[in-house]
Amino acid sequence: MLVYDVAAAAGACIPFDTAASGCWCRGVLLHEDEIEIDLPLVRALVDRALPDQAGHRLRPLGASGSSNALFRLGEDLLVRLPRQPGGSATIAKEDRWLPYVAPALPVAVPKIVAVGEPDIGYPERWSVVCWIAGDMPDGPVGPGAAAGELARDLAGVVGALGGLAVPADAVTDPARRGYRGEPLAAIDATTRQYLADCRTLPGLDLALDACLRLWEAAIALTSAGEAVAPRWFHGDLLAENLLLREGRLTAVLDFGGLSVGDPAVDLVIGWEVFDPAGREAFRSILGIDEVTWLRGRAWALAIAVMTFPYYWHTMPDRCAARLAMAHAVLADAAPLLQRGR
Repeated sequence: MLVYDVAAAAGACIPFDTAASGCWCRGVLLHEDEIEIDLPLVRALVDRALPDQAGHRLRPLGASGSSNALFRLGEDLLVRLPRQPGGSATIAKEDRWLPYVAPALPVAVPKIVAVGEPDIGYPERWSVVCWIAGDMPDGPVGPGAAAGELARDLAGVVGALGGLAVPADAVTDPARRGYRGEPLAAIDATTRQYLADCRTLPGLDLALDACLRLWEAAIALTSAGEAVAPRWFHGDLLAENLLLREGRLTAVLDFGGLSVGDPAVDLVIGWEVFDPAGREAFRSILGIDEVTWLRGRAWALAIAVMTFPYYWHTMPDRCAARLAMAHAVLADAAPLLQRGR
C-alpha cells in the first residue's frame, strides 16, 4: 500500500508563481479553507487511481484558476483538484451533465476521462480531462473581422446552452440552481456590501459612486425581482474560461458553475472581450431584448465588484481583467449615469 508522507512533502505545496503564471502571488493561499495540494500528493493520487498513467510526466499548470488546482499529465491529459471543501459537488456535476451539454455546443469542452475518489488525505473527488490546446483571450478583441468572428462563436455557445432542453431532474435539483441564475434582487444586499468593501481597497481605480448608481438603476428594472423560465447557463463565461486558436473560439472550460435559471449572467463576456461594436454584434446575433441586456450588464458589474475584495491581494491579473470589465460597463452606461446626476 502506498502511503503519502505529508511531512516529507512539506515545502512542495503549490501556490504558483505570479511571474510564471500571472495568476496569484507566491506563497499566498486563495481561500481561508484551502486544501493543501502539492505535486507529491497529486502524483500519489494519480498513480493509485490510474496506474497506467504512473510513468507519465506530471507538472503544475502555469495558469490555474481559483476553484481547482491544475496539473498537466503527459501531453494529453489534465488533472483538476478542487481547492476547497465541498468541491466534489462540482466534479460530480460536470461528470453528470457535461455528456448531455457537450454535444449541443459548437466548440469543444473538457472531456472527463476519469473521476478520482478521496484518498491519502485529500478529501474531495477530482477529475482527469482531455487536454485542449489554445490560448486565453488577452484583453478585449479590437475592431474588425476578428471581433465579428468571436462574437459569432460566443453567441453560438450562449444560444446553444440557452436553447438546450432542461430535463425535469435538472429543474428540481437544488444543486443545479446556482445564485447566478437568480433574479438580480436576490444579490442586491450582497452586491451593495461588496461595493462598500471596495472602498477600503488601496489603489482601486473605479468610480464606486457611479457603480452604485448603476446598480440601483438595474435593481429598479421591473424584471429585477422576477424569475424567468429556467434555461441552461455556464455561470462563469469569462475570458479565463475560453480558449482561442487563430482568433476563433475553440473551447469553453470549467463547467463547475453550470446551472439552470436566468441565463443573462452569460452575457457578461460581452463587456470583457469586446469593444462597443463587437459587443453590439454579439447582442444582435443573439437577439437579446433591452431588459435582458441590462440584466447582463448588471451581472458584469456585480461579478467585477465581488472579485476585488476577495482577490485584490492574491490574483492581480484577475482583478485587472475585472476592473477593465467594470470600466467597460460604466462607459456603456454613461448616458444613463449622466441623466441620473
